[in-house]
Amino acid sequence: MTMNVFDMGYEPSDLHVTISELMVATADQSDSQLDSAISQVLKTLRDRLGMDVVFCSEFVNGCRVFRHVETTGIRPTIAVGGSDLLEESWCQKVVDGRLARYITDARRDPTAAALLDQLHFSIGTHISTPIVLKSGEIYGTLCCFSFSPQDDPNPDDLKTLEMTAKLTAIRLEGRGVRTAPAEAPAWTLAQN
Repeated sequence: MTMNVFDMGYEPSDLHVTISELMVATADQSDSQLDSAISQVLKTLRDRLGMDVVFCSEFVNGCRVFRHVETTGIRPTIAVGGSDLLEESWCQKVVDGRLARYITDARRDPTAAALLDQLHFSIGTHISTPIVLKSGEIYGTLCCFSFSPQDDPNPDDLKTLEMTAKLTAIRLEGRGVRTAPAEAPAWTLAQN
């Protein structure tokens, strides 16, 4: 007898089931199918977690690049292909532990509050987790935030984001994604 997620007490509408179904990997999927699956997952996360923005970033050559973005469209925030310096990003601060992965109200968190003035939009509730490949390399982050603090924040949302980041890493690895070096190697010309 084959057991499925519904036999373990999950309902078909459960967010974890929805995400898992969208992220099921097959070896022959194309990049466009992967991109579509990730976009569907981000939209589902944004809707179900009550966030205004959800994105998947990649760390490339000292920058954070936005690879997938789902927003409510209410305010301009970030867009696919946009980038900024990694060291100045909230993502890097989460990865290296300078910023919490789950922040109920960014204005009340001393570290986050100090960063809010650098943004052209507000952040209320903020959740972020690294996307870690099997090799231990960090591909980037999966993040979401609301413009205002959520009325009824749920710390379990971090677990949902972490699970989704793990599934995203599996999908990326199935596509053969490798992380770029943090810095370009220093090359010098030598005369013979």
